[in-house]
Amino acid sequence: MGENLLIALVTGGVTLMVCLINNFLQQSKTRALLEYKLNDLTQRVNKHNDLLERTYRLEEQSKELTRRLDRLEGKEDCGC
Repeated sequence: MGENLLIALVTGGVTLMVCLINNFLQQSKTRALLEYKLNDLTQRVNKHNDLLERTYRLEEQSKELTRRLDRLEGKEDCGC
């Protein structure tokens, strides 16, 4: 009876160790994949934000050029 209990405990301990090692390895792989995806997403968001900033600046420049053109056309119309 004591021998069977010892075998069961050793088998259970070995099984537990294998499960712990497997979980650790899987967790490491999952963490690496998540970090990779997060870095990729961060780069995409930065590119998107840069594009928005450039678009905003272009819109502002366009508005300013339109105002300048309107003023020039207005001066030519009045004969000044």
